[in-house]
Amino acid sequence: MSNPLKIVAVLTMTLLAAACVDEQSSGVRTAEVLSRELRPADTDLAALYIRSCRSCHTVAATGSPLTGDAAAWAERMDKGMNVLVENVVNGYGSMPPLGLCRDCDAGQFEALIRFMAEPAAARPRQ
Repeated sequence: MSNPLKIVAVLTMTLLAAACVDEQSSGVRTAEVLSRELRPADTDLAALYIRSCRSCHTVAATGSPLTGDAAAWAERMDKGMNVLVENVVNGYGSMPPLGLCRDCDAGQFEALIRFMAEPAAARPRQ
């Protein structure tokens, strides 16, 4: 006959293991998880990104293209940088005007867009 303590221990370990399964289960990293690890190399641009862009562009549920998801950005990039910067400045869809960066200039918006549109696989994570 089985020892009841062994059964309880096995069940407890099984439940604990199941509770520890996270976004990286089965070794598959989601685009959302990967996008959260990315930061611009330039520290000033990284500060702007973290303060103004990261909260939406790392959460798929927002409908925003995820940082590093080149496929999601491709159609937008095809519109041209001038259109994209104009969309940021004026607001577009659920993105507020200036994309939550009231002190950013057009050059910074362009750099932030280029950073977010760059394929995640093409750069190291920080």
